[in-house]
Amino acid sequence: MTPYPNLLSPLDLGFTTLRNRVLMGSMHTGLEDKAAHFPELAEYYAERARGGVGLIVTGGFAPNKTGWLLPLASKLTTSAEAKQHRQLTAPVHDAGGKIALQVLHAGRYAYHPLSVSASSIKAPINPFRPRGLTGYGVKQQINAFANCAALAREAGYDGVEIMGSEGYLINQFLAERTNRRTDAWGGTPEKRRRFAVEIVKRTRQKVGDDFIIVYRLSMLDLVPGGQSWDDVVALAREVEAAGATIINTGIGWHEARVPTIVTSVPRAAFTWVTGKLKPHVTIPVVTSNRINMPQVAEEALSSGDADLVSMARPFLADPEWIRKAETGREDEINTCIACNQACLDHAFKRKLVSCMVNPRAGHETKLTLLPTRRSKHVAVVGAGPAGLAAATALAERGHSVELFEADDEIGGQFGIARKIPGKEEFAETIRYYRRRLEVTGVKLHLGKRVSAAELTGFDEVVLATGVAPRVPALPGIDHPKVLSYVDVVKHGKPVGERVAVIGAGGIGVDVSEFLTHADSPALDLDAWMTEWGVTDPEHAAGGLGTPKPEPSPRRVYLLQRKKSGIGSGLGKTSGWVHRAALKAKRVEQITGVTYEKIDDAGLHLTVDGAPRLLEVDTVVVCAGQEPVRDLADALPADLPVHLIGGADVAAELDAKRAIDQGTRLAAAL
Repeated sequence: MTPYPNLLSPLDLGFTTLRNRVLMGSMHTGLEDKAAHFPELAEYYAERARGGVGLIVTGGFAPNKTGWLLPLASKLTTSAEAKQHRQLTAPVHDAGGKIALQVLHAGRYAYHPLSVSASSIKAPINPFRPRGLTGYGVKQQINAFANCAALAREAGYDGVEIMGSEGYLINQFLAERTNRRTDAWGGTPEKRRRFAVEIVKRTRQKVGDDFIIVYRLSMLDLVPGGQSWDDVVALAREVEAAGATIINTGIGWHEARVPTIVTSVPRAAFTWVTGKLKPHVTIPVVTSNRINMPQVAEEALSSGDADLVSMARPFLADPEWIRKAETGREDEINTCIACNQACLDHAFKRKLVSCMVNPRAGHETKLTLLPTRRSKHVAVVGAGPAGLAAATALAERGHSVELFEADDEIGGQFGIARKIPGKEEFAETIRYYRRRLEVTGVKLHLGKRVSAAELTGFDEVVLATGVAPRVPALPGIDHPKVLSYVDVVKHGKPVGERVAVIGAGGIGVDVSEFLTHADSPALDLDAWMTEWGVTDPEHAAGGLGTPKPEPSPRRVYLLQRKKSGIGSGLGKTSGWVHRAALKAKRVEQITGVTYEKIDDAGLHLTVDGAPRLLEVDTVVVCAGQEPVRDLADALPADLPVHLIGGADVAAELDAKRAIDQGTRLAAAL
């Protein structure tokens, strides 16, 4: 018996069977863009196939050069290229999995001057204006999709996913927002749908009946001028009639101002819309977005909302996700916390995609944790992200590891982060490492501030002692109304109704969000939808309603010395969400500040040469951190000591670097 009977049951598609109901969603890693990286990409896919995924969908491959995401990016247009792809498909098949190539035409999202679209309308997130396709050009694009699918079959793929959502080319034809045509491909909903339907129909003709065609359908555009619900239903029916095997759920365009996959989005936030479509078609439907644990996936299936679940980033975090679910080891799953820091943020910076909580993702052939030839007795001091990563990876390799933590619980800065509204998922990483310590046999000492003398008997010492809040040299900094962010978030010290936050880095932004919420409950879907204006698409086209955020219980001022925009250093895919949330809560953001003093009257500033007094009850200091590395100087010179995480560099809290550094150190010792 399994607690996941729906999730782990096979799916008979008639001509082939998927071994379970899990589709690994498309995630462009950057390894797709050059054939020289295909051996690395092959191992990345193979590791997930060995982990039990039913159907893997690759990152997007363009059907021609106009569809490139970037100049010289991934494409599949020739038999020579198809032959190279066999090194991707063969290992997946050897592991008992199936794999489909995603055919993606970027349309007006293409970051190059060759871009084309339904109409010549520039995207707000792209400097290039696309060329509007001629009628002949439209037919060429349809043929390109079909030819790409035929080449995918030649390459050994089990199917293709036709990318019809997220605001890419097909989506651009479907929405009045981007399709101003008056010919056979626009002007009415029926004509706007024709491009998508013809692509599916032509593809089916090219590949035959025994080949999977997944159509990624935008069920909620979440942009003005998006599709009506009647349009979505009609498209789904026509796509099915044209030959699609499966319909996958797409949510939101890339230019949408509603978050869809960041950590503040509740789990399974959009399964309801998949369930809304499901009765209108007879082929299997896939639900997606923010499904990261087996019980969440099982609920989506058992409720009848979908036939399969799609997860992309969870398989970056843990390639053995399925195997662990199958064998009752759910507590060992390294959960995706939707931080986006090493995956989507890397992708938008044109860096190779990886994962904050699993730095091996995308680096499977280079970052390996092989059994050690000589077991060492290693002390790791500090059980924050860096220390936890190092200790467990060292123990996995066969070293004898003792982990010392001065606090009464593990987690370090993650223990603070999990208390920020919208970052509750960070608790999952702490849960994962707590279990990982048990599985790998690390000896854990909690509430233990270890001395240098106690460390002298170890072969190696890893100092992951983290950071302490920096105390700025400011008159009145010792005033009773002054608190550190640790006092406020971790220790729950009382805060007044008028608050100044000194420092607008990542911590300052988090603290401001903490202060502008009455409490920090578990993520509530209805409240989240109300806050961001997500609604039933039958009531508003594209599911885009009017945002109605809850007012802040406090008046908050967020201050920084620099004159640059607040939050400019945050991640590309999540920073805008934080900035929008602060604006919605009416946080007053003040830049170019000189701090003068703190006294009974409040916080005295100089802004643009003029004095200003903020009559606040509380001043919360988020002015950076200092590394805690006192032990390093006290240890004997002949004892190998390694500094990692905040103890090494404390410029700004960086869990991505900390976990990566701890893992790589463990791989090298």
